[in-house]
Amino acid sequence: MLQSHVIDIDGVFVGAAVRLHDGYRFVATDLRLEDIDGSHWPSLDDVRRVARGRFLARRYPVQAMAAQAALY
Repeated sequence: MLQSHVIDIDGVFVGAAVRLHDGYRFVATDLRLEDIDGSHWPSLDDVRRVARGRFLARRYPVQAMAAQAALY
């Protein structure tokens, strides 16, 4: 049986990260994250970080762009 982890952002269930032998696959349940549905990530933290960034970018476009710029 595959192990999975709930991915929620500020209390909103946006998907699950399914553990694979070489990382995690993201399964989106929120339409705002459909562009990364099925994507593969090396760590659970990567899944959470990317999902959060994408979700917030679609919820609060201006603030999310400033936050993303601060990461680079």
